[in-house]
Amino acid sequence: MTIKAVVFDAYGTLYDIQSVAAVTEEAFPGYGEIVTQIWRIKQLEYTWLRSLMRRYEDFSVITRDSLVYTLNVLGLKHDAAAFERIMDKYLHLDLYPDAMATLIAMKDRKLAILSNGSTDMLNALVHNSGLDRVLDATISIDSKKIFKPAPDAYTLIEARLGIAPAEVLFVSSNPWDACGAKAFGLNVAWIERVTPQAMALACVKSDLVAPLTMFKALRTQVDELGVTPDHRIHALSELPDLVAAREP
Repeated sequence: MTIKAVVFDAYGTLYDIQSVAAVTEEAFPGYGEIVTQIWRIKQLEYTWLRSLMRRYEDFSVITRDSLVYTLNVLGLKHDAAAFERIMDKYLHLDLYPDAMATLIAMKDRKLAILSNGSTDMLNALVHNSGLDRVLDATISIDSKKIFKPAPDAYTLIEARLGIAPAEVLFVSSNPWDACGAKAFGLNVAWIERVTPQAMALACVKSDLVAPLTMFKALRTQVDELGVTPDHRIHALSELPDLVAAREP
């Protein structure tokens, strides 16, 4: 089946969420890395918990709440200005270095983002990074009021692009998202940016497991959910050749 659309997750896939660490370290010297990791873990947990509880709040609220949790649990005092500087980084996340060139190379297909991010957050982020010049659509799950990996979230792709799941390649570096998309029926490419071998080496080299290493162990390895992505790649730059190879 020809791939007519390539749809990307945003956070951690096109945009490097670890780029927040520079701002958190500036605000809380010596705590930047652990703030960043706890914040992201709780941010994801809150999307899943709120979906299960049927108490939806958009991603901007969840992002604020999870940052409040993080600073409270670490006992870090902060003023409103510092808090807003950290939050603002989510509107100016760094693109992965190969993101723009990859999208430009696939402009003969429909290109879109499907993200848990709120509409306002995503629109600002895409505009600030310049991806609005190459994307055909930026899709937030806001209208469904349930977060990925709930099946309803993935229905927004066909509703917005008019392309059936069998003709869509969904791309994510988040294993839980890749599994959710595959369970829904999309073709899926998972970006394995951290291998088990690299994880093992990081643990062997240190007596203490660093926050970033623990985060990678929890959030970058394939989940045991009974579904497997169709393709395993290691960088966005591999996608143009992968999509071209699907031509009949």
